Amino acid sequence: MHENHTPPAPTLFTWEFASDPYPAYAWLREHAPVHRTELPSGVEAWLVTRYADARQALADQRLSKNPVHHSETAHGKGKVGIPGERSANLMTHLLNIDPPDHTRLRRLVSKAFTPRRVAEFAPRVQELTDQLIDAILDKPCVEKGEADLIHEFAFPLPIYAICDMLGVPREDQDDFRDWAGMMIRHGGGPRGGVARSVKKMRTYLAELIHRKREDLGEDLISGLIRASDHGEHLTENEAAAMAFILLFAGFETTVNLIGNGTYALLRHPEQRARLQRALAEGDESLLATGVEELLRYDGPVELATWRFATQDLVLGGQRIAEGDPVLVVLAAADRDPERFADPDTLDLSRRDNQHLGYGHGIHYCLGAPLARLEGQAAIATLLRRLPDLSLAAEPEDLRWRGGLIMRGLRTLPVEFTPKSHAL
Repeated sequence: MHENHTPPAPTLFTWEFASDPYPAYAWLREHAPVHRTELPSGVEAWLVTRYADARQALADQRLSKNPVHHSETAHGKGKVGIPGERSANLMTHLLNIDPPDHTRLRRLVSKAFTPRRVAEFAPRVQELTDQLIDAILDKPCVEKGEADLIHEFAFPLPIYAICDMLGVPREDQDDFRDWAGMMIRHGGGPRGGVARSVKKMRTYLAELIHRKREDLGEDLISGLIRASDHGEHLTENEAAAMAFILLFAGFETTVNLIGNGTYALLRHPEQRARLQRALAEGDESLLATGVEELLRYDGPVELATWRFATQDLVLGGQRIAEGDPVLVVLAAADRDPERFADPDTLDLSRRDNQHLGYGHGIHYCLGAPLARLEGQAAIATLLRRLPDLSLAAEPEDLRWRGGLIMRGLRTLPVEFTPKSHAL
């Protein structure tokens, strides 16, 4: 008689799990790679954890993005999607629709994220990055400079950048910062504050669209209005939903990329030193591969957004019934030893790195070029201007936001030698 030495199944979605989900994901990949579970919201969903299955699911046309295919009675009483988006009439965005509407709307907005347009935006991103570090360095201090890199750096940078790209006037951008802060603070907890912020954002975007019609610029919202006026049939709700989701999807992901990435470098001093040497020698190649590795190693998006089976299908040997919600666990897939050599090792020079941090298939992240630009600018500038940056807390004392889709630090306290003491 053989004893079963399989360790017990891990407990998912607790605060302890949020601090380090990777051992639990390793168990799931080995023992239950497509695993049905009840989420904290009460919804029952399938978690897909192996790389090959994840890549298949992300591109499978039988898995719809449209929540109309979700049956609450069959899969729990909880809600899916972003809190408040339904009541604020913001449902018709790229994360909730399928072709042909998805094809049409993505084509309209993709012009804003071409490599050329993003390259033109690079000086503004660098300017914002330097301004934020200037503010950190200019704070009064005695021996050691201190900062919370999430609140003072990683959070404001993408907010101001995406507001500039959308065409939100500078005098209104702090309102967006407040609304976005509410989303981040309460993303994994009570939904009321998030829903209120979404409604405020919706009201503001409707007013901004009306103002832009009278005075079109070169910004993204003006481009959406022009497309609508030239027969592309973009409704005001679609324009507002598009602007909303670009902001929503474009800021927290980059906050977590910068926060998680900087934290990983602080925990791996030999890798951080390699990157600092390369940057000092004017070699940017390690920066490019390094940011991709940080996305793979501890990326900002833990689970891809919701998908729903439009018919019965088999995925990873499991039968998925029509209407079942499916969540692809990007964080698990990107640590799959069947795809990545030494997956739990951070290697900034990793070349074979087709990670799924930006997704795969027709829903591949539209803003990936901008996120890469912001991530590279932020990390390179931090390492150059705060070269002796160090963690000012014990790793076990740090707290992670325990939302379902995103994963990032609540705070990242750091110390550095201020410029007045750097001589």
